[in-house]
Amino acid sequence: MTSTIPAAIAEAAREFGPAPALVEPGGGRWSWEQLHAEVRTVARALIGYGLQPGGRLAIWAPNGAQWMLTALGASYAGLTLVPVNTRYTGVEALDIIHRSGAGGLVVTGPFLGVDRLAALRAAAADEGIPLPRLIVTLPDEWKTFLACGDDVPEGRADARADAVAPDDVADILFTSGTTGRSKGVMSAHRQSLAVAAAWAGIAGLRPDDRYLVINPFFHSFGLKAGILACLSSGATVVPQAVFDVPRTAGLIAAERITVLPGPPTLYTSLMDHPDAGGHDLSSLRLAVTGAATVPPALVERMRKELGADVLTAYGLTEAVVATMCRPGDDARTVAETSGRAAAGFEVRIGEPGGEVLLRGPNAMLGYLDDPAATAQAIDSEGWLHTGDIGRLDENGYLTITDRLKDMYICGGFNVYPAEVERALARLPGVAESAVIGLPDPRLGEVGRAYIVCRPGRELSEPEVIEFCRGRLAGYKVPRSVELRAELPHNASGKVLKYLLRAEAADA
Repeated sequence: MTSTIPAAIAEAAREFGPAPALVEPGGGRWSWEQLHAEVRTVARALIGYGLQPGGRLAIWAPNGAQWMLTALGASYAGLTLVPVNTRYTGVEALDIIHRSGAGGLVVTGPFLGVDRLAALRAAAADEGIPLPRLIVTLPDEWKTFLACGDDVPEGRADARADAVAPDDVADILFTSGTTGRSKGVMSAHRQSLAVAAAWAGIAGLRPDDRYLVINPFFHSFGLKAGILACLSSGATVVPQAVFDVPRTAGLIAAERITVLPGPPTLYTSLMDHPDAGGHDLSSLRLAVTGAATVPPALVERMRKELGADVLTAYGLTEAVVATMCRPGDDARTVAETSGRAAAGFEVRIGEPGGEVLLRGPNAMLGYLDDPAATAQAIDSEGWLHTGDIGRLDENGYLTITDRLKDMYICGGFNVYPAEVERALARLPGVAESAVIGLPDPRLGEVGRAYIVCRPGRELSEPEVIEFCRGRLAGYKVPRSVELRAELPHNASGKVLKYLLRAEAADA
C-alpha cells in the first residue's frame, strides 16, 4: 500500500486510468488520469505562488470538485492541509487560520447568504491579525489561480510529490470545540491513508461504486472516509455541498449512487420526506452510520426502506476509524454495536468509569502546539483516551453507551442519556431525541428529553413519559419533555447538548 497521498494519486491514475474519479453534479467530470493531471496543475500553481514544502494551506469552502482538487494539489506540492469548518464565523475561522500558521487560503465566495471572506477580513481588522498572503476565492478566481503555475514545469511538481515522506504531516483537522477551544489534530500521510484504506476495505468499496459524499470534506469522515477512501479503492466521488432531501434523492437516482454514509439524521430525513418516494433509490447498496446513539429501530428501517446493507462504525477526529461492523454481521450486532477494532487499533475499556481507550499506529500524532493537551489525551502507554463510555462483548464488538460528560446522576444512580434515547427511538412518532441532566434540589439531577416528531405526527409530554416508564427504571425516566422542530447539530450530525444545557441554565 502506498504511504503518501501524492503516491496514491499517481497510483490511482495508473490503476484506474479512464474510470470516473470525480463527478461534480451539474458540472465537470474527471477520470483518474484527468484528476492526476488537474492535481498536478493545482500543485504547480501553489508552487508558483511561493508556498514551500511543509507550509500550510487552509480551505474554507463547502464540498465540491475544487475543494477536492485543492486538497489533493496541496498534498502533491508537499503542503499540509488545514480544513476550516464552513459553519464557523469569521472570528472562529480567523483563529484556526492564524493558529495553524497557514500561508495560503482558498475560500468560497458568498454561499448560503454569507460572505465568509468579508467576515474574515472584518475579524482580522478587529483583532489586528494579518491574513495569509495568498487568498483565492472560489469559483471566480480559480482559473486565474491555476494560471500562476504556467511557468512551473510539471517535473518540479512531481519532484515535490516524490519528496513527501510517510511521516510528514498531511493534515491538521480542528476538533469541533463543543467543550472548549478547538484543538488541531495532526495526522501523517501514512495514517490518513491507512485509516481510509481500512474503511474502504471493510465497506467493500470498488471501482464501480458511486459514493455520494455529503459529510463535510472539512471533517475527518468526509476527507478520509470519503475522498481518500475513494482514492484507495477507485470509487467515484460525487460531492454534495448542502444536504437537501429532494436534491439528494434526485442525485441518488440520476448518478446511480451506491454508497451513502452519513449521520443517523440524514437517513431519517431522507426516509421521512414526502418527496423521497418519487425517486428511484434502488442503486443504493451500502449505508454506513455511527454515533453514540444509533437506534436499532433506525437500522431495521434503513434495511427495509432503502434496501441497502447497513454498517455502523465508531471513530473520532483523533483516530478517524477505530471500530467498524463487517458485512455479514447479523442485524442485532449492526444495530447494537459499533463493530470491532479496525485500522490497526487495539480497543480496551478503562477503569474506573468505562472509558473507551484506543492504541495503534493510526492514532493522531498529537495536538498542534499543545503538548499538555496531547499528554492528557495519550497516556504514557500510548492509549488514547476518547472521552466515550463503552463496553466490549466476548467477540470484541464495541458498544458506545455515552459520553463521559453527558452522564448524570439521579438519586445516586448513573444515567446514560444514550440508553434513554435508544428507548425513545422505539416510540412511534419520534424522529430524533436528546436527553440531558438538569439540577434538581432533591435528586441531584433529573432528565429532560428534547423530542423532534416525525412529519405529520404529534406527541405530548405525558405520552413520552408514560412510554419511558414502561421500558426504563424510574430514575432513568425523564422528568420533563420539550418538543422541538429541530435540534442543534455539529457538522458530523451529533447533537450539541452543551447548547441545550446552556439554554436550560439560562431559563
